[in-house]
Amino acid sequence: MANLTLAVSKELREKMKKFPEINWSEVARKAIAEKTQILEKMDRIFSKSRLTAEEALQIGREINKRVWKRHKLSS
Repeated sequence: MANLTLAVSKELREKMKKFPEINWSEVARKAIAEKTQILEKMDRIFSKSRLTAEEALQIGREINKRVWKRHKLSS
C-alpha cells in the first residue's frame, strides 16, 4: 500500500483532535475511493457521449439558470 501525506489547516486539525477515536486515515481512504468511483463512472458515461465539451458546458449553464429561476420563484 502506498503512503499519502495530507496537509490540513490548524483549525481542522484541532477539530479532528476532538475525536481521537476516529481513524482519520480510514476516513480519507474512503473519501478518496468514493471520489474515484464517481469520476470513473462519469468517464464511462461521457465516453459514450457525442457532445462536445462546449455543448456540455452550455447545457450545464442552462440547467443552472432554470434551477435558479425555480428557486427564486419558490422563495
